[in-house]
Amino acid sequence: MAKSAKSLRSKSSSSKSGLSKSRPPKSAKARVVSSSVAYDGPVFRITTDIVDEPGGIRTRRDVIRHSGSIVILAVDDTSPSGPTILLERQYRHATQSMMWELPAGRIDEGESPLTAARRELLEETGYTARHWKKIMYFYVSPGFLDETMTIYLARGLKAGKAQPEADEKIAVHFLPFSAVKKMALNGTIRDAKTISGVFWLSENE
Repeated sequence: MAKSAKSLRSKSSSSKSGLSKSRPPKSAKARVVSSSVAYDGPVFRITTDIVDEPGGIRTRRDVIRHSGSIVILAVDDTSPSGPTILLERQYRHATQSMMWELPAGRIDEGESPLTAARRELLEETGYTARHWKKIMYFYVSPGFLDETMTIYLARGLKAGKAQPEADEKIAVHFLPFSAVKKMALNGTIRDAKTISGVFWLSENE
C-alpha cells in the first residue's frame, strides 16, 4: 500500500533536519552531537548545532557567536545641579533610525572587558575615567545569541580627543540624569543596554 502524503512529508522533514525520531536519554547537561559554521564574518559567526538538551530533547540550534561587549555608564558629578550622563547619538542601520545609547563596543581578541571599556570610551568620546566599577553582566538575547554585555560605571572623567573608526559618526552629549531616566521611561531611549544601565543607577545611587 502507498504511504500517505502526511507520512512522506514527516519522513522528508526529519531527514532534512538531521534529527533522530528517537529521544536521547535525559541528562543534566547538554551534549553537542555535531556543529558546523554556517557563516564567519568580521564581527560574529553563526554555527548550526545538533544538540541533546537536558530533558531528553534532540534539536537543531542556530547560534550567533560573539566575543562579547562592554558598555560604559559614564557619570559626571561636577555639575552643581546634579549628575549628568554621557550619551551617544548615532545612526543604527539595523533599526533604520538615530539612537540614544551609552558608549559601548566589542571586546577584541586578547582584551579583558575593562581594557576594552577604557579603549572604547576614549575612541568613541575622547574621555578617560579615573574610577571604574563593574556593575552588570548579562546575555543580550540568549535564545539565539551568545553575546554577553558587561556594564562599567565610570567616574572622574577627563576630556580628550575622540578616535572613532572610519565608519563611525557619533555625537556626544552630557544630559542630566533625571532627563535621561525620563527618556528611558517614555521610549526616547530604546536601546536595552542603555535602559539597563540607567535603571541600575536609579536603584543604586
